[in-house]
Amino acid sequence: MSDFLNNLPIMLLLLPSVLFSLSVHEASHGFVAYKLGDPTARNLGRLTLNPLKHINLFGFISMLLFKVGWANPVPINTRHFKNPRRDMAISAAAGPVSNLCLAVIFTVLLRITLLAINSISEGALTIIGNYYWIDESLSKNALFIVLSLISVMLYLGISLNINLMFFNLIPLPPLDGSRIAYIFLPTDKYFKIMQYERYIMIAFIVIFATGILDRPLLFLNDGMTDILYSLTGMPDDLLGVVLNEILSKLPKFTL
Repeated sequence: MSDFLNNLPIMLLLLPSVLFSLSVHEASHGFVAYKLGDPTARNLGRLTLNPLKHINLFGFISMLLFKVGWANPVPINTRHFKNPRRDMAISAAAGPVSNLCLAVIFTVLLRITLLAINSISEGALTIIGNYYWIDESLSKNALFIVLSLISVMLYLGISLNINLMFFNLIPLPPLDGSRIAYIFLPTDKYFKIMQYERYIMIAFIVIFATGILDRPLLFLNDGMTDILYSLTGMPDDLLGVVLNEILSKLPKFTL
């Protein structure tokens, strides 16, 4: 319980990204399906970024705690598609692609925010190796604090969306990756597998709960984060200073 309370400030900072990212993910499924001929999501009001239309309570809690979770899936009627299997795969891929796009956007915004922090910190922030010194006037500067909080939120949002992307690309039901992978299977094998979708889903949940997937997902997350940071010229030292400064000031709750 104490761990949960200590992580509560981080969860609150992560909350906007969770609500926005899940909404974008689900709305992207529905939007692409609509463009491919299926109006089901539009008719049900799911082509919206309103999180109340998408959020699943348990998936939302899982997202806050573990950075992977789910929303209420957007209904798709494949009978409206010209090529059902292909168009279903494209609609399914829209979710992970939207998370990658969000991760890229958040990375660019984080780079811009750090540039702003650097411009107001000149002479008040010194970095030597793994050590840093922040002038007291800067640590009490309202603009510095606001920009630092935004940096932490963007940092968390990047990690969240990369996790969401790779998690949903796992080729097992009910994840998006299963709809993408099955397009490469013969039709008879595809429908045979779909007969056991519920059992595969239960087995996957059990496997996920054991933590077996934690290390591979972390490896992929770190790799993609390094790529995005490298492409944007992210100043890791300054980012580390900002994260440490804000995280060290977050309140700690204990029982």
